[in-house]
Amino acid sequence: MIRIVHTADIHFGMENYGKPDPKTGIHSRLADFHRALSNCVDFAIKEKVDLFLFAGDAYRTAHPSQTQQKLLVQLFMRLYRAGIPVVIIVGNHDQPISFGKAHTLDIFGELPLDGFHVAAKPTSLCIPTKNGPLQIVGIPWPTRSSISIANKHLTYSANEISAHVSQGVAQIIASMAAKLNPDIPAILAGHLTVSTGKFSGSEKRAIYGTDPLLMPSQLAIKPFDYVALGHLHRYQNVNPGGYPAVVYSGSIERIDFGERKEKKGFCLISIPEKNKASHKFIPVPTRPFVQLEVHLKEGLPQTEQVIKEVQMHSLKDVIVKIVYHVPPGKSDAVNLKQVQQACAGASHLAAIVPIRSHETRPRRIGLPKARANLSELLDTYFESKQESKTKKNRLIKKSLELAQQCSEL
Repeated sequence: MIRIVHTADIHFGMENYGKPDPKTGIHSRLADFHRALSNCVDFAIKEKVDLFLFAGDAYRTAHPSQTQQKLLVQLFMRLYRAGIPVVIIVGNHDQPISFGKAHTLDIFGELPLDGFHVAAKPTSLCIPTKNGPLQIVGIPWPTRSSISIANKHLTYSANEISAHVSQGVAQIIASMAAKLNPDIPAILAGHLTVSTGKFSGSEKRAIYGTDPLLMPSQLAIKPFDYVALGHLHRYQNVNPGGYPAVVYSGSIERIDFGERKEKKGFCLISIPEKNKASHKFIPVPTRPFVQLEVHLKEGLPQTEQVIKEVQMHSLKDVIVKIVYHVPPGKSDAVNLKQVQQACAGASHLAAIVPIRSHETRPRRIGLPKARANLSELLDTYFESKQESKTKKNRLIKKSLELAQQCSEL
């Protein structure tokens, strides 16, 4: 039985919704992500798994701080000391913008230690685990520099180049798969965007139109027993009912409120024999995100209504966001300072957001074209008024009589 821990999207450096700890100096959100990954590493060591597979995006940016790098190295070195080999796939957040510069995970490939394997370019490995050999095909985040771009592509649009890169990645995967030993368990590990994958949270607001897209059928090919992916933050199998499973393990911690309802964790892959792989999702404890929705009622003090809703929830160690809806036609009278004081027990108050309902403005009258006479203008006006439709002809007649009388004065 070969067992592998599959995780991705650690995003050390995601420091929204928090503050530095006065005792350690470490940002509270960095501590959250470190704690989540520590739980994952603890599990791998306790269960004595055969391999730790990280599918990309170690940091929030390609320029992590020394503190962020130190915390990640410490955790990965624990795996090394436990005799667990680590395979690292380079993600889009790990890639420098400028061609030729080192990426954030290069250091692990340069260490004079056996047990670290970094896929900064398409890589094929055969790792001798304690329970037998395991083949890994590693595909980093595809860039223009990683896929050959001919001169004819220089005039292509961004979408056309992305389609070319997608086709190139699919061909590389198929070529490397054809060279694998069909009798040895094999895993495809990549930091990729699958066309049927579901985005969550901040991902929905990002522009993915130029992401190279691959179909599940281009990844779930023989002789792979499991496809381990990073990039999308929601745990999901985008090849349900098929073999092999094509799985995003999801981010290890919540990134923003769009992910507040999602469980976070990692995957444990089990391969008892060739063509018999399975996996299960292992949740890890994470910082709760709570969004309170308050629909204010007329005739009651607005601030008291919001505070009452706050007091109905335990906010200790919680990141909270309050959204309150102001009744139509009413002014916003919520005392923000009092609401902030009511949330003093929370780990962090992310925002207090008022939602105001705008009254529907009546549709403007579409008047006839120029040179319309007074009778036509009056007809259009009274036709637009619901209360005057039935009396339109009489009103037009009276109006014309008044106009005639005015003109004779």
